[in-house]
Amino acid sequence: MPARPSRLAPLLRLALLAAVAAGLAPVAARAENRTIARCGEGFLEEVDGYRVLHVKGTPYEMGFQQGALLRDDIRENVHYLFDVKGKELKVEVAGLNLLNPKRVIAGIAARQKKYVPERFFEEMRGVADGAGMDVQDVVVANFIPELFHCSGFALGRSTTKGGRVYHGRVLDYGCDWRLQEHAILTVAEPEGRTPFVNVTYAGFVGSVTGMNAERVSIGEMGGKGLGRWDGVPMSFLMRMVLEDAKSLDDAVAIFRDNPRTCEYYFVIADGETGKAVGMEASADVFSVIAMGESHPKLPEAIEDAVVLSAGDRYVELARRVKAGSGGFDAESARRLMDRPVAMKSNLHNVLFETDTGRFWVANADAAGNPAAEQPYHAFDLKALLAGRPDASAASVAAPPRAARAGEPATAR
Repeated sequence: MPARPSRLAPLLRLALLAAVAAGLAPVAARAENRTIARCGEGFLEEVDGYRVLHVKGTPYEMGFQQGALLRDDIRENVHYLFDVKGKELKVEVAGLNLLNPKRVIAGIAARQKKYVPERFFEEMRGVADGAGMDVQDVVVANFIPELFHCSGFALGRSTTKGGRVYHGRVLDYGCDWRLQEHAILTVAEPEGRTPFVNVTYAGFVGSVTGMNAERVSIGEMGGKGLGRWDGVPMSFLMRMVLEDAKSLDDAVAIFRDNPRTCEYYFVIADGETGKAVGMEASADVFSVIAMGESHPKLPEAIEDAVVLSAGDRYVELARRVKAGSGGFDAESARRLMDRPVAMKSNLHNVLFETDTGRFWVANADAAGNPAAEQPYHAFDLKALLAGRPDASAASVAAPPRAARAGEPATAR
């Protein structure tokens, strides 16, 4: 998912911490679940006033379910990204200002194709087929995160009430891209892999914010390094973590053992062990900092915590951490993400209670007011995975069974 272009000095990219303070937006009142439509094993519902997409099966089937159930959103989202907003954008690559970002991203996608697991292209093909779109348009949209880059924190058990593990994710990116109008919570059950939740937008299959059923959560912050394309795009590396990591060590290994691109920083938390790390996983740099460790890039280290932020936002975040350490609960942990820690361009905020699977999500509103000032919607991953659609809800055409090992797809 796109994140805000970074203008921040590398010195302040990575930081360790634990946190919380004041000024929290309210948590939305709980609403009844309502099934909107069904498609094969997938369905779209409204939970707590928030659209939740359930997809299940092979990569192609999951993509088709998304495409069919979010057809109008995906088409409108892609149209606005490239035909409206994209025309206002200058993309700088290797010192050159290029006025056709769609062409630039298509070139990046072609270059990176050999590094990306084929299952993700199968899923994008499913999205395109389900939405009735050209697959190349869907592919190019999914590579947008490689051009644009964002904060996050994890709070260990000693910093919280009841020994909880909190992981906060602040996505700062231009709200004028209208992505918030197509906000979706995707609950995925990929065949043969780990179920997960992805806080995302219609049409995207990668991730910038998510948690899996093995109690591993992850968020990112982008930096510089444009032009370093020979690797797995950040959003697909994060998706690989959600599908395959059963522990913090597994998650770190996915970044360590795969070729990477550009300059990115991550916070990864493990709800089972209560541990978290800050990590730089750029094209030619890989480093991991455990909770409470010092680092040349850190103004200070805070015990049993990890964080990514920068500049004055880091200063305020550290102040809040020190003021509340040892007493954080879900409400005060959400307050960590209040402005000015969240920027004016705050697209979404998420707090994962990684040890229990509960989480809270807020999005910028349609007028572009920051997510930190909007209500938080409460969810539980276990409950979402156990959910079933209303059998009387409208059904759209089921996806054909995805081709395996080069076999043609067959209707179901």
